[in-house]
Amino acid sequence: MSNSILDRVKTDLTDAMKAQDDVRRRTLRSLRAALANKEIEQREGGTETTLNEQEELAVVQKQVKQRRDSIEQYKEAGRDDLVQREQEELEVLEEYLPDRLSDEELAERVEAIVEEVGAESMADMGAVMGRAMDELRGRADGNRVREVVEEALSN
Repeated sequence: MSNSILDRVKTDLTDAMKAQDDVRRRTLRSLRAALANKEIEQREGGTETTLNEQEELAVVQKQVKQRRDSIEQYKEAGRDDLVQREQEELEVLEEYLPDRLSDEELAERVEAIVEEVGAESMADMGAVMGRAMDELRGRADGNRVREVVEEALSN
């Protein structure tokens, strides 16, 4: 898998070091370490040693979520300097996520999933959400997906 996120991170990290881009270098080192830790975790669990695309994407998403949570906490604490730092790192990390779906695209995908699953009411929410999150991982925020699914099932 030569086009993995980890390969991209390694290449981009080298470029950031050459360009003396401190923000990118710091962020990509952190992401590289998170990906390596996930591989080690799996190795210890006795499974495959290299991460597949979905697993790599999950690591990136976790890093993005951590930055967003930190931004919230730092804003509440009035630490604008740290908000700025986390925001810069968040922007670098988001480059490794797939393109986000527009509201219209998200609604269309959810409608299609509702039909595929044969969902008719809120009782089918679990089945629709499971399928939607598998398919839309990284392309839409989970809370936003839930809102659109609830809207689709309540109509």
